[in-house]
Amino acid sequence: MASHRRPKQPSRTRVTVLTTAAAAAVALSSQAANAAPSEKPSKDEVKAKVDKLYEEAEQATEKYNGAKEKQEKLQKEISTIQDNVARGQEELNELRDGLGSMASAQYRSGGIDPSLQLFLSADPDNYLDKASTLDQLSGQQVDALKKIQVKQRDLAQQRSEASEKLKDLSATRTELGKKKKEVQGKLSSAQKLLNTLTAQEKAALQKEEQRANRASERQVLTGGKSTPASGRAAAAFAAAQSKIGTPYVYGATGPSSFDCSGLTSWAYAQAGVGIPRTSQAQTGAGTRISSMSQLQVGDLVFFFNDLHHVGLYAGNGQVLHAPRTGTNVRYESMSTIGGPFMFGVRV
Repeated sequence: MASHRRPKQPSRTRVTVLTTAAAAAVALSSQAANAAPSEKPSKDEVKAKVDKLYEEAEQATEKYNGAKEKQEKLQKEISTIQDNVARGQEELNELRDGLGSMASAQYRSGGIDPSLQLFLSADPDNYLDKASTLDQLSGQQVDALKKIQVKQRDLAQQRSEASEKLKDLSATRTELGKKKKEVQGKLSSAQKLLNTLTAQEKAALQKEEQRANRASERQVLTGGKSTPASGRAAAAFAAAQSKIGTPYVYGATGPSSFDCSGLTSWAYAQAGVGIPRTSQAQTGAGTRISSMSQLQVGDLVFFFNDLHHVGLYAGNGQVLHAPRTGTNVRYESMSTIGGPFMFGVRV
């Protein structure tokens, strides 16, 4: 006969746990439904983050420029040393050939013992002339040997110097690659942020920038009196003015694109003045001007504590410069650069 057992009832503890879990799930679902979606950064917040990334990219750009300049300098130095070594090796070979020729001549003329040669000679005076020649050849050999030793030491030193510079060049190339990646990474991050903006937000930012540009240009043209540029400073400033509207490209030195120090070095080159490539190096290109009130049009002006940005003073508190990626060469108020004015330099 089959047994009829009542189904086992869940324990009171289990019921309590299940009920509590279900209540928690409902509460979490309710909170998730009522929670506000993550807020999208505002246009101004995005701009602030992008500006910061661009500033960091410019810092890396100046370091990239410095490494590139060092690489080019090392390549020239190595090429010069290698040319000198090649010429020195030719001179050494000629000295060795000359020594060999003298040794052969001496053997042919003086291979017989001098006393026997004198005994066999029918003309003693002729022998004495030959003996004198032999002594002279011996002196030439000594001189040739000394020259060979000196040349060998010089070549060894030059080869060692070239080897050290090649190591330095390799390290510089590695540094250059790292800085390039750093710049590209900053610019890529900035672009991703900009891509989060709507077309209307991008247009609004562009209009704001255009208004600021027009205000700076008006200030340059109609503002209070500033000490005008003269001589080569005037020529450099005029050259930079001719490039207003030219795009900023990191590492570029013109004439179709520039970074900040690329513009200033190019402008002064058009005036016949060579100044260093990087902003930090350009601080030593002339007389330092500490007060903004003493600046003259065409002076170099430097910004940020690490001096990674440079432009040309345009008068009336304005600067003519290549600001950053995404912008063109333009006038801008020195108060809106994003970093403090440090000092000027009169080239």
